[in-house]
Amino acid sequence: MYRRHLFFISSLGLASVLIAVAQQPPRPRLHRVIKKGNLQPIPADSTNPQTNEVSIDIVGNQRVIQANGIPAHKTGTFPNRGNPNRISVQDHEYRIPANPKQATESTPIQGEFGVAINGVPFDPGAGEFYDGEPGWQYEPLSGAIALGIDVSHAHVQPNGKYHYHGLPTGLLDSVKLNSKQHSPLIGWAADGFPIYAVYGYSDPNDSKSKVQKLSSSYQLKTGSRPGGDAPAGIYDGTFVRDYEYVPGSGDLDECNGRQTVTPEFPNGTYAYFLTEQWPVIPRFWKGTPSQDFQRGRAGGGQLFPRGLGERSAGRSPMGQRPTGPNGFGGSRDFGAPGSRRPNGNQPFGAPPKPGQILPDFVKRSLNLTEDQQQQIDKLQISVDEQLREILTEEQIRRLENGAGLRSPRNPPRF
Repeated sequence: MYRRHLFFISSLGLASVLIAVAQQPPRPRLHRVIKKGNLQPIPADSTNPQTNEVSIDIVGNQRVIQANGIPAHKTGTFPNRGNPNRISVQDHEYRIPANPKQATESTPIQGEFGVAINGVPFDPGAGEFYDGEPGWQYEPLSGAIALGIDVSHAHVQPNGKYHYHGLPTGLLDSVKLNSKQHSPLIGWAADGFPIYAVYGYSDPNDSKSKVQKLSSSYQLKTGSRPGGDAPAGIYDGTFVRDYEYVPGSGDLDECNGRQTVTPEFPNGTYAYFLTEQWPVIPRFWKGTPSQDFQRGRAGGGQLFPRGLGERSAGRSPMGQRPTGPNGFGGSRDFGAPGSRRPNGNQPFGAPPKPGQILPDFVKRSLNLTEDQQQQIDKLQISVDEQLREILTEEQIRRLENGAGLRSPRNPPRF
């Protein structure tokens, strides 16, 4: 009976291993570019063979968004030179608060910021970093690294997920965004607040006031980057850390939003706005985000440590060092060909490893008891031992070199 029970647990562990391997995101890629490039979007001349499917319903106190991730508008051709991935049908399901509330302080985004009304996620960060001092994350719209982005400022993750890094031009055209009217609703953020684009009321409390283009309160820093192990050159927008929040310099707050009346919320709501200037897609949440926007992303990645970025408060530059569960932020995109992946000595951390039953970010979120931790330790040891019995020495060597299979003598630490 005991042996059958052990076999069942071990089989379950091996199944978890296979799932972890399948969901494992690519590691961030490293580059030495220090100068902003010329973003050249791929023309939108491809029509997806699958049709767009999306539903948005209120269920109890939640807004439930289900979609296949296929946009209704045309896209660039994928794969392409900068992005080797092909668009494929997804199984998106997001549950967000139907009556969101502002939190006491803003939260740096982890994973996807929100989802458009067409079911395509907004995901502003990319897994591209400077090959040197950690924390210098490339801005995907800077053109410094060719990422195969199309005219809707979107491209595709290795799992086939099409996602927006900037203004979703195809979507904005379909909803007839124009400068004479308040922006129509274009999406929902992970915390439940609505997302609009570019145009809002000049007086946020008066729907009869003039419509104007809203500006962000982020500015390029002056001067030059530190150099040394950090990149040199002027702050030109190549990196996320080239920008800082300057309160009052624009229409919007650090979350790229404001309290306002809108056509959908005549009594007022907090609302986010995509802007033509950086950050384009917000990098902070005003409320409490749904965990659904971190699903399948190894816990996402914290783009900005809390409290960084205000010039007037004398704080440190924003985006200093990614501190999310994997040690890096943004989407797990496959970057430009020829860029180098970090080796085991790089300080970015690592995604879930093949053979790891529960990724670290999952274990932290479960608040395991000491007894549960011990049982998972034992199960992990059993799985590791069985893998070593099943695999050849060459396969074990390749697994260890590529992902660091733990030794049975060194179970995972919590």
